[in-house]
Amino acid sequence: MTVRIGAEEEFHVLDAESGRLVPRAGALLERLGDTGFSSELQQSAVESNSQVHDTLDGLYADLTGTRRRLAAAASAQGLAVVAAGTVPLARVTPRDVTAVPRFRRMADEYRRVADEQLICSAQIHADVPDRDTAVRAMCLVSPWLSPLLALSASSPYWLGSDTGYASWRTMLWQRWPTAGPAGCYRDAAEYDAAVAELIGSGVISDAGMLYQDVRPSAHQGTLELRICDACPRAETVVLIAGLFRALVRDACHRLERGADPRCDGHHEWLRAAGWRAARSGLEGPLVDPWTRRAAPAQLVLRRMLHRLRPALEASGDFDTVRDLLDEALAAGSAADRFRRAVRDEDLLAGITMLAAETRGGRAPSRSGTRRPRPVATTRRANGRPHAPLHPVATPGTPG
Repeated sequence: MTVRIGAEEEFHVLDAESGRLVPRAGALLERLGDTGFSSELQQSAVESNSQVHDTLDGLYADLTGTRRRLAAAASAQGLAVVAAGTVPLARVTPRDVTAVPRFRRMADEYRRVADEQLICSAQIHADVPDRDTAVRAMCLVSPWLSPLLALSASSPYWLGSDTGYASWRTMLWQRWPTAGPAGCYRDAAEYDAAVAELIGSGVISDAGMLYQDVRPSAHQGTLELRICDACPRAETVVLIAGLFRALVRDACHRLERGADPRCDGHHEWLRAAGWRAARSGLEGPLVDPWTRRAAPAQLVLRRMLHRLRPALEASGDFDTVRDLLDEALAAGSAADRFRRAVRDEDLLAGITMLAAETRGGRAPSRSGTRRPRPVATTRRANGRPHAPLHPVATPGTPG
């Protein structure tokens, strides 16, 4: 069985000079046209949707091509785009909600939670044979999702200050009434009945507001991963997609062999494991899904790679995923890279790094030397120069 994959990525829209989040997604979408991009709840974010792919190479080419288009369109309007869970310079206001009736209703109902929805995620879809299988597979893949969150962690700062978390987006996201670990259900009918009950309660208005870490897609024959931060590097998205595809393939294989999809009903540890991954990223301990005990992130992820090797090899992904995992562990989480850039220079240096990685720049390793910053500069409010968030042509450089 070929398990095809796709990705949805969300991007923050920033003013290229100041690095501040701005509600200008509408102008950016007008320039891009209706070709795989869409609006979000807040006018400061845009979403892209990949094509469906059989291979990780195909997904990578798709994601990087989309990012180049998006960055070019943004640069032409004095903007920059950043794929990260949060960006550090933002303003919370109820006035910047996208003018769509559903979004307006959400803003009215959830108030401050919606106002502070200045967050972006990466979502992965993996094919499943049918909806019953998707629902049953959720319970089998759920224990392994927090390591994927750790790989994606890219949101240490919120409203100008360091939160102490690698993924503060997770903390903001979990305030929604249906966010967090998915439950276990016998089949799609039982799951759909639970969703209908939630809608009937009036707490949510539609199935699209099921914000669980993983869920069966309401519109496609896929299982959808939703736990991850948006990732500055497209390579990280591809790594997570490869691991998630392997988890889904492994779960489907186990179900075909008659595995009982039901867990022990104790989901407390799943939420605790998600919190731990959000707090630590790759730089601290994770909860090992095998033992439910703390273990170094590198050990947990390498054990995960070993466990999933048969499923990865069945998709032809093992070598690619192993190499991408080695690279990710060497570079550290995006949250850690951001903090290093801020520590070495300043906050705008960190934002510049995120924008550059989103465009396709390579991540520095923990021990690597920092690359020189671009020659062209703009001015901060205090008069000191900083590197622009979008490329500027310099003499001798093709423009």
